Amino acid sequence: MSWQTYVDDHLMCDIDATGHFLSSAAIVGHDGSIWAQSANFPQFKAGEIPGIMKDFDEPGHLAPTGLHLGGTKYMVIQESQELLSVGRRDLEVSP
Repeated sequence: MSWQTYVDDHLMCDIDATGHFLSSAAIVGHDGSIWAQSANFPQFKAGEIPGIMKDFDEPGHLAPTGLHLGGTKYMVIQESQELLSVGRRDLEVSP
């Protein structure tokens, strides 16, 4: 099975019986190369992948600035050397 098949068939599907699903997904190598991604995954901007990779070496690196994908900022809610940093999109709050 290819990584693209894994993304398409195992990540971009109903996660549970309640209709929860991922909106996009990607698998990125430690060298920054994109192995597979969903059609609607945001295009990485320059400098975003190295920042994500640095967080594996220095957990907590992204906490102050957030995780950026395609120019969109995501708040980091979990990080360690063993796990992919997980985030949720920062939502603008109106006063």
